[in-house]
Amino acid sequence: MKHEDGTGESLPLAEVRDLRVEIDGRAIVDGVTFRVLPGRVTALVGASGSGKTTTGLALLGEYPRGARTGGEVRVTTGGPVGYVPQHPASVLAPARRVDALLTDVARRQVRHLPRGKRRAAARALVVRALEDAQLTDTDVVLRRYPHQLSGGQQQRVVLAQALLLGSRVVVADEPTTGQDSLTKRRVVEQLAALAARGIGVVLLSHDLEVVRALADGVVVMRAGRVVESGPAERLWAAPRHAWTRELLAAETGVSSFDVGVARSRRPVVRVRGLVARHRAGSRSGPVVLRVLVLDLHAGECLAVVGRSGSGKTTLARCLAGLHRDHAGEIRLDDTVLPRSLRRRTRAQLASVQYVFQDAHAAFDEHRPVVRQVARSAVRLRGADAGAARREAVDVLARLGLPEELVRRRPGELSGGELQRAALARALLARPRVLLCDEITSGLDAVTRRDILRTLTELVGERGDLALVLITHDLATAALAHRVAVLDAGEVVEQGPAREVLDDPRHPFTRSLVGTAEPAART
Repeated sequence: MKHEDGTGESLPLAEVRDLRVEIDGRAIVDGVTFRVLPGRVTALVGASGSGKTTTGLALLGEYPRGARTGGEVRVTTGGPVGYVPQHPASVLAPARRVDALLTDVARRQVRHLPRGKRRAAARALVVRALEDAQLTDTDVVLRRYPHQLSGGQQQRVVLAQALLLGSRVVVADEPTTGQDSLTKRRVVEQLAALAARGIGVVLLSHDLEVVRALADGVVVMRAGRVVESGPAERLWAAPRHAWTRELLAAETGVSSFDVGVARSRRPVVRVRGLVARHRAGSRSGPVVLRVLVLDLHAGECLAVVGRSGSGKTTLARCLAGLHRDHAGEIRLDDTVLPRSLRRRTRAQLASVQYVFQDAHAAFDEHRPVVRQVARSAVRLRGADAGAARREAVDVLARLGLPEELVRRRPGELSGGELQRAALARALLARPRVLLCDEITSGLDAVTRRDILRTLTELVGERGDLALVLITHDLATAALAHRVAVLDAGEVVEQGPAREVLDDPRHPFTRSLVGTAEPAART
């Protein structure tokens, strides 16, 4: 049902006027204005730290602790505003199964029914919401805890929660972050379907392909201000502000990792006969990953691609000693690595470093970021505290994080800024193997370009570094030397990146390549 004024125009479901949010006298959002219309998708785009998430949360009436606010935020629907956060694990109770999490929400929707019919009705709502959020294996997903789900699966569970609320306005904060091309296409279709039902969608996204596919209107933000806004078609065709033009140009400005690999070198890491399971209580659960043979070479970037839940993160966690329930052998040089992180030596811990997809969860919220980054060099390399801090400041600056910023606590940094800090912390260990789990998926095009450029330089400069990029983004995977494709826990294809992606042999790889472009709204 449309909300209309006397002229037949749609009335906004929500409106933001001259929003200003200050923390300690510093404006993180300043003068932001836009409207949320029924059946329309409004996209907020910009670099990490531009104020997109703060603006989106304002629609829910949520602000950073200690913030002073000005302007007006008005929601006219009378119901709750749905929210899909960038880091889904932060809103999923880790000790509760997915079934319990979603059923709690569904029960509120069936209170009007007779008591005897409520359980079945709630179950039906949960299953329908999961299917609408593109989680079709509902029985398996419902039995799992959040940590047993991939980042993409966690995100879709949170989307199901929002759908269960029946909200007329949904704020989607990077809803396709960490999603494979097949799932990304379905999420785009789902958000488009929400809009088709008259729901107003506020899309906060760094993924300009997704914004192109979905947005009716675009608001471009930088440093808390709106630098440009307007209909999507006009903005793509004729961007007026220099920052908008830079964002668009950065999409194609990333250089390849292909700087040459000494194939005669022995692998830094050898994986043989790896079989990983998810632990179910005190017993080993089902097999979630099988890797017969996989080698990581020095001076090489390997991209690991596949759908959410295909086993990519489980592979990285096995390499890092974070997933103990596995058989087979993982060798670093000539030494078999212990399955458990706790049994690895300090040198082994330093040699294999993991940069997590959810950077927020990897930091202690009570200590300044620069101290936590420097601690990596002190703890793993025995560096002097003063030297470690100076090195941390230098590496952080190289990644675009000035000292003034990293002296703050993690909660004062954006997701993209924390992601770069997490990378800096891993680099201070001077690893032989660097595992990067979707570290560019939540970044704007300019920051993504700069991070990949830095990684390219590191691989070229170091020579002894083996880089593993776990990614759903085939454009990023194409920059690597080699690609390994996972499907349902199996490596179905691996080889030179351009060969695999330009001429895929396995049906699943062909399906990934064939759906790399999100579906556009019609």
